[in-house]
Amino acid sequence: MPSLFLVITLGLFTLLFKVASSAVKKRRYAAEAARRSCEPPPKLPNKGLFGLGRLSEASRANKEGRTPQWFIEKFNELGESVHTFRAAALDYELIVTRDPENARAIFSTRSADFEISPHRKDIWRPLLGDGIFTAQGQEWKHSRQFLRPQFSRDQVSDLELEEKHLQSLLSLDDFQTGHDGWTNQVDLAPLFLNFTLDVATDFLYGQSVNSQNTKRYMEGKQSILDPDSEFSYHLDAGKACLYTKGLLGRWNNLFPSTKLLRHCKAVHHLVDQLIAGRLSHPKNSQLEPHRFCLLDELAKTSQNPTELRNETLQILNAGRDTTGALLGWTFYFLARHEQVFRKLRETILGEFGDDFAREIKFQKLKSCAYLHNCINEVLRVAGVVPVNERVCLRDTTIPFGGGDEGKSPVYLHEGQRILIVNYAMQHRPDLWGEDVAEFRPERWEDRRVAFDFLPFGAGPRKCIGQQFALTETAYVIVRFLQRYDGIENMELRQGAPFHHYVFSNRSGTGVKVRLHKANQGVAAPMPGHTLV
Repeated sequence: MPSLFLVITLGLFTLLFKVASSAVKKRRYAAEAARRSCEPPPKLPNKGLFGLGRLSEASRANKEGRTPQWFIEKFNELGESVHTFRAAALDYELIVTRDPENARAIFSTRSADFEISPHRKDIWRPLLGDGIFTAQGQEWKHSRQFLRPQFSRDQVSDLELEEKHLQSLLSLDDFQTGHDGWTNQVDLAPLFLNFTLDVATDFLYGQSVNSQNTKRYMEGKQSILDPDSEFSYHLDAGKACLYTKGLLGRWNNLFPSTKLLRHCKAVHHLVDQLIAGRLSHPKNSQLEPHRFCLLDELAKTSQNPTELRNETLQILNAGRDTTGALLGWTFYFLARHEQVFRKLRETILGEFGDDFAREIKFQKLKSCAYLHNCINEVLRVAGVVPVNERVCLRDTTIPFGGGDEGKSPVYLHEGQRILIVNYAMQHRPDLWGEDVAEFRPERWEDRRVAFDFLPFGAGPRKCIGQQFALTETAYVIVRFLQRYDGIENMELRQGAPFHHYVFSNRSGTGVKVRLHKANQGVAAPMPGHTLV
């Protein structure tokens, strides 16, 4: 009985101490904000006990495929002119912004005051380890110096890797055409993810997992990836577990997952096999004089298998997911915008010709303006990476969002977390026009990229693989549109896109289309459709 009384007493004292400590902190924050002439942004009203209703709301929106739109709804719930707000859940408060000037401060002018959140490291570590996307401070600088030289212009401009795996992609039965030149219905989304996985593993480890080439395995030739291991499945399922943990913020470790451990083990096993295989059979400079392998270069600096796994796995995850999603969204929109498809194909044939075997030069690929306008518009409308986040390393401010009109600076205390909602920023009518929801690449003709468009981040932590991803995407688009002169949307679902959001964002309903092969028969328009 005395022991129970002691536990209750200690619990009450702990609670009182936390309440008192919180009150003292709030007074200090208010005094510091006043000293800096700052005002607080509006607060999103709490829902449910401890604000857990908002977390439940966010989780439900994700299941319904509308997480990016949900953020816009929360801004507009407070007012269409509100571009920064506070939101509380459990025992922490977030600042959420869609203001380009705040993004400029966070990523550029005051970037020294911000760092990625330690929660990102806690959440990602079980699956991806410690590497460039989760490291902080000196660890991040080490990772950046370790990896950045490998993404030089010479490596990005070598298109042989893309061509090799594109041929594997287009040789699949999915792309066989009938007498009228049309393919059957094909879902491009998983095929593009397999393609980018093969490119990424070939670039990183000097050998592909051949995820596209199931026929090769069935014929009895050895493939590195046993289909039963389902690497892509374990990678996706593992990240789905991490997303759920991420909703809980600092409390994520209170809910361990045996499923997550199983997925991590499967992913690590494959990557460790790839690394061990390459290190035991390094590149033969006579047989492969021009063959680049990132692992070979990294191994010159480190032979630590855990470090090599972590760094390469983080690059693999980004290289597969974001580029695969970008390719999927590109053809998702092309299938729904006939005029854009026609104009883009005319541009490509004018720049690169219709000879599918003709070599494509990197510089010409990079300088094709309308092609890159289309890619930028896909990145803007779809929001492949819809949210970014930072935490304050010290007391600081962002320039806008405070006060009734949102014109005053906002005080941020050390340790405060802030979300930069790229998707919401890229869908502001006052920045992009009243046709902001429309897919219209022409809007980029006279527009300079600024802090209202951050698909690869900005500042010191800008994605080192940006040019690799854009080059790979552009190359695939050119080759597809050289080969196919028609595309038809086959998805029956109408309305807004269904966003499958787990850290990056891809079409949750796939990319279901038919393609018409150029110079093969004359295809009649389908009922209710126009042949492009």
